[in-house]
Amino acid sequence: MQDAASAPQPFNAGEVIISHVANSDPAHPLIPLPTLWGIDLSVSKHVFMLWLVAAIVFIVATSFVRRYLRQPAPVPTGFMNVLELTAVFIRDQVARPNVGEKWVGVWTPLLLTMFIFILAANTIGLIPIFDLVALIDHLVLHTGEHSFLKRLVHGGPTATGNFNVTAGLATVTFVAIIVAGTRAHGFVRHWLNMIPSGVPWPLYFLLIPLEFLGMLVRPFALTMRLAANMTGGHIALLAIISFVFIFAELAGSALVGIGTGVGFAVPLAVGISALEMIVVLVQAYVFTLLSAVFIGMAIHAHH
Repeated sequence: MQDAASAPQPFNAGEVIISHVANSDPAHPLIPLPTLWGIDLSVSKHVFMLWLVAAIVFIVATSFVRRYLRQPAPVPTGFMNVLELTAVFIRDQVARPNVGEKWVGVWTPLLLTMFIFILAANTIGLIPIFDLVALIDHLVLHTGEHSFLKRLVHGGPTATGNFNVTAGLATVTFVAIIVAGTRAHGFVRHWLNMIPSGVPWPLYFLLIPLEFLGMLVRPFALTMRLAANMTGGHIALLAIISFVFIFAELAGSALVGIGTGVGFAVPLAVGISALEMIVVLVQAYVFTLLSAVFIGMAIHAHH
């Protein structure tokens, strides 16, 4: 009789989906580091992706801009055209209408950096880089169970699907709001601008907690919107692909699984992937736009 432990395990769609969107296994981080003040400093998959995205954005942007500036009469072509159009769009359509002409030069670099970084992180999450690495490792390299490559392919590649990452980005916006209000009105006046003037004093006991809560809700909304949208798309895609294995297992026939994939799962997955390509751009734009709106509200405080 076959040992129960060695018997084939049924397909677990939930486990597969979570393993693909979750961060690295905490027990086996990519680069183990000590814990400092209760914070585990080990490098996980999403930390690695943040480094990778930052490196790609820095190298690509720097190389193209330097090449552009070396020309005797700089004329943007190719990718530089796209980069210039993006910078002009963020400056004229996002920053200027919200922060005003006086502050557009101050806050456009931050908003442009946010937009490009989030767009790059979202886009890289759609490219099956690590699935290809896992296939090469399985067919050619045959590294050990706890090798760096094995740990690298575990977990989701979309860093912006991690709430800790989006919370970090939202914290940058939160600090920028305080800095913008302080630069425009002074530190004390910035905080006083949060409360409407001329209202009966008993209402301040209600308004102060509400305004303080509203100040915290803004970065929270940025955090949840970006991470939930990026994670939700991947979960939907993986859930649809899982139908192939679920129906094949239920019917006990690989042909049923193939038919499910050809007739249902693959066409729908292609459609969702096309929608995801739009979502990665829209979410980068929405995060940047809302950041500009919140910064502008601190600069142009009207009560």
